[in-house]
Amino acid sequence: MNVTTNTESQRLNFWEKLYLPEIAKGMAATLLTMFKPSMTREYPEERWEPLGSYRGRPVLVMEEEGERCVACGLCSRVCPALAIEVQADETLERDKERFPKLFEINMLRCIYCGFCEEVCPEEAIVMSKDYDIVFHTQEEALFGKDKLLVPVARLQERLEFLRQYK
Repeated sequence: MNVTTNTESQRLNFWEKLYLPEIAKGMAATLLTMFKPSMTREYPEERWEPLGSYRGRPVLVMEEEGERCVACGLCSRVCPALAIEVQADETLERDKERFPKLFEINMLRCIYCGFCEEVCPEEAIVMSKDYDIVFHTQEEALFGKDKLLVPVARLQERLEFLRQYK
């Protein structure tokens, strides 16, 4: 029975003890990487334009007649982070019976999952291309209808993507 110990099987040869080949491999990898084209963007000057499938900040669609939302509350019920609050009120318009008197999204809670967009029967809430959102206080992170309403013309690419893949 020939049993070898761990120390005997892990003995290093002369070159491995010097670590020179490993240092040379590391330097070669560094030199090869240095001359590859850079993927870095200089952010404020060079902005990234997301594709139609990108899920950024959720917004409400605003048409010429008014907002699309009928205050059904499905978005607030499906939100896993409980970030959406909707309060309905009745309207005198013929097209719809209700509208959101209060529609707030707590952007500190929002996880950009897109469930609200998927469940909306009117395509009233969609994920926009906005990705640079800054808050200085927690109150600024509560987005009401004044910050959420976006004209339908700015959201055409996302709406077309949704219609294609729904």
